[in-house]
Amino acid sequence: MWRRLQTLAPSLRRAAASSSSARAAPLSTAPAVFRRTSPLLSSLGDKPAPTKVEDVMPIATGLEREELEAELQGKKRFDMDPPVGPFGTKEEPAVIESYYNKRIVGCPGGEGEDEHDVVWFWLEKDKPHECPVCSQYFVLKVIGNGGDPDGHDDDEDEHH
Repeated sequence: MWRRLQTLAPSLRRAAASSSSARAAPLSTAPAVFRRTSPLLSSLGDKPAPTKVEDVMPIATGLEREELEAELQGKKRFDMDPPVGPFGTKEEPAVIESYYNKRIVGCPGGEGEDEHDVVWFWLEKDKPHECPVCSQYFVLKVIGNGGDPDGHDDDEDEHH
């Protein structure tokens, strides 16, 4: 919901500004879509933009709260963007980062005519992988503590 509101806020502000200036009607008489309903849109008026998570989403806790706090500081808490880089070859494979010893990766192919439907596969540490459709190579670079993403490391299997 936060992301939807965040992406809609600029267009709602523009629509509210043009709507109120065109008809000279106060914002409170504008259609319900343009009424200010949350502190997120507080920059419409004279108030400064919210600076605390409580101003934006008072019930946020845990990881959601960390993400909101980082975003209010202009940082990213979680990198959710897909990796972008040159086409991976056997000599210079595409490097995919992970906090764990393996992760699921999707290969969309190259650009233009080389593009194909996404092929999903497990990419594991120290095991280069070749896409069966476009022959792009991938390797995994562990940037965290490693281990199994499911939390079930091999040494724990002995306790069962």
